[in-house]
Amino acid sequence: MKFSILALTAAALALVISGPAHAQNWPERTVKVVVPYPPGGNVDGAARIIGEKLQAALGQSVVIENKAGAGGLVGSESVAKAEPDGYTLLLGANGPILFAPEMASRRAYEWRRDFVPITMVSLTPIVLQVHPSVAAKSVKELFELARKDAGKLTMSSPGPGTTNHLMSELIQDKLNLKWVTVQYKGNAPATNDLIAGHVNFNFDQVSVALPFIQDGRTRALAVTGSKRAAGLPDVPTFAEAGFAEIDGSTFTGLMAPAKTPQAIVARLNAEMGKILADPGVKAKFQALGAETVPMTIEAFTKYLEKEDATWIPVIRKANVKSQ
Repeated sequence: MKFSILALTAAALALVISGPAHAQNWPERTVKVVVPYPPGGNVDGAARIIGEKLQAALGQSVVIENKAGAGGLVGSESVAKAEPDGYTLLLGANGPILFAPEMASRRAYEWRRDFVPITMVSLTPIVLQVHPSVAAKSVKELFELARKDAGKLTMSSPGPGTTNHLMSELIQDKLNLKWVTVQYKGNAPATNDLIAGHVNFNFDQVSVALPFIQDGRTRALAVTGSKRAAGLPDVPTFAEAGFAEIDGSTFTGLMAPAKTPQAIVARLNAEMGKILADPGVKAKFQALGAETVPMTIEAFTKYLEKEDATWIPVIRKANVKSQ
């Protein structure tokens, strides 16, 4: 019995001692960044931009693993359950980090409990765009049309619980408006029906909408964010249009499993800060319609708290569930 107690005590002490040493020597092998989406798209693009730079900064291979499914739940849950040793990270977005667990039939994870925020990576503003046949030439005029003919206007959504969809629900709730939401399985069919004039308008990431706006297939009325989008300098922000209460963007952020050593998280935050300040990296994100937004661990945590407080009530009030 004495031997067993001594052995257990020695093992526990070894773990305590080895923790800081492990963090000091990290990384000693390949670091995996899980993207909870298929290849392509904003999040995957962001991962591939930072992956190469992070590999150089850490002196070890950094691999991007696409693990899609269930609106981001599959890949994100795999990271939440991974060893908190700094070798498995998540590059997520609004949906996988905040929305998907709330909409699912089971609570697969909770970001506050199961993850450690490292840094925001990028922000992509949302644009409100209409089909050219819509009479409204401003966001104010569109909202007046919605108020005058409640339930007549149609809005295309790439799926329940997407940022695009929730932006629509938020505006209807805040401004007491009503329109018909047409749900699609993905952004491509939702955009195609807008361009064809089968629906009146939608909310989309500037990066996706920009080509259609530029060639006149849709007309932009307003963008989210504190400043005008670089690719749409003539389009006002919602605040400039008189709707300061309307805001929201698609973010990407780097997360680690809970209990990852603080020294590793701090190292990642510092390296990512340098990477996201690099002019070449910033230019690549701008080409995607996004902006690099490095944050301290504390600032990113506060951002997630604020987003959580904004969007989870919207999901609950609209009773949005995964399909």
